[in-house]
Amino acid sequence: MVKKLTQSLRRPKMKSVNQPPGTVTYVGRKESGETKLEVIDYNKNNFEKLTSSTTEDAFKFEAEDRITWFNIDGLSNTAEIEKLGKYYDLHPLIIEDIVNTTQRPKIDEYEDYLFIVAKMLYHQDGKLVNEHISFVLGNNYVLTFQEAGGDVFDGVRGRLEKSYGRIRSNGSDYLVFALLDAIVDHYFLVVDELSEKVEALEEQLFESQPSDDITYEIQDLKRSILRVRRAVFPLKEVIFRFQKMENELIKSRTRNYINDLHDHILQVSENIDLYREMAWGLMDMYMTTISNKMNEVMKVLTIMASIFIPLTFIAGIYGMNFQYMPELQWEYSYFVLWGIMIAIFLLMIFYFKRKKWL
Repeated sequence: MVKKLTQSLRRPKMKSVNQPPGTVTYVGRKESGETKLEVIDYNKNNFEKLTSSTTEDAFKFEAEDRITWFNIDGLSNTAEIEKLGKYYDLHPLIIEDIVNTTQRPKIDEYEDYLFIVAKMLYHQDGKLVNEHISFVLGNNYVLTFQEAGGDVFDGVRGRLEKSYGRIRSNGSDYLVFALLDAIVDHYFLVVDELSEKVEALEEQLFESQPSDDITYEIQDLKRSILRVRRAVFPLKEVIFRFQKMENELIKSRTRNYINDLHDHILQVSENIDLYREMAWGLMDMYMTTISNKMNEVMKVLTIMASIFIPLTFIAGIYGMNFQYMPELQWEYSYFVLWGIMIAIFLLMIFYFKRKKWL
């Protein structure tokens, strides 16, 4: 269990140390030689979808009356990403941050586009996935770069394909809002899962015999909350800046939706703080429970010792090997002594119960 927790906290090694700024070096765990490209080109009346493994296939989508969403899965193939970055004239520092999965969520403003980094959280096969994702928002295009296949954008894809909602009638800024909104919505699901774990551990702690591994489970929960918090709190700053940013790429009709998104991320962050405090209190609760059980054991042992101390004293007195002890010659001394010892035992039991020590 300890080994498992340690491995879950290991961060990708920084391969770009001592290299010039702008050097494109993949930093992450999901090595893959193949890059998968998904292109969705649309406007209010038209929809086209393409999947490919080469970025050149994306270069033909240049219609100004359409919005094009390029989604790239796989960051280790830096050559393809550099090729796409060169085509869209992306700054070298952006390409560097795209392939660096340890990059903190942020938003940068450039002359013709905006660059956003976020962390995508979702559960897959019972495990919490924390995936690095980057956005480039242009005038009529959106680029998204993911570590690997699998994401939380199926709902957005479905709305685009079926022309459901406002997404096909708005620009690329609304598409970025919709994608960020999908990420934040899954934050709620992740936080709900953490809430269930906190409640389950609380129930275990109040059981008469909690499992021996409960301390490891509490530590695992605390680490999960820290991972979620590390992803959510910087994104709160990103959305706040996105909300207040004066840029022609962000239309006025989209700002109301971004304001609502900011409210959602604030709610998520508040819930995380709440469950973080509860998780931190679980260990104190566990130690208190153990201490109370130890006190109960010590109380029983103390009461037993208190009862047997006077009985041991009497037995010790008459166990001495003196020749002249008058009581030893009495006919009923043995039975009288037993009566006295039983009376002392009963009186002490009565006294302890009256004091509510038993």
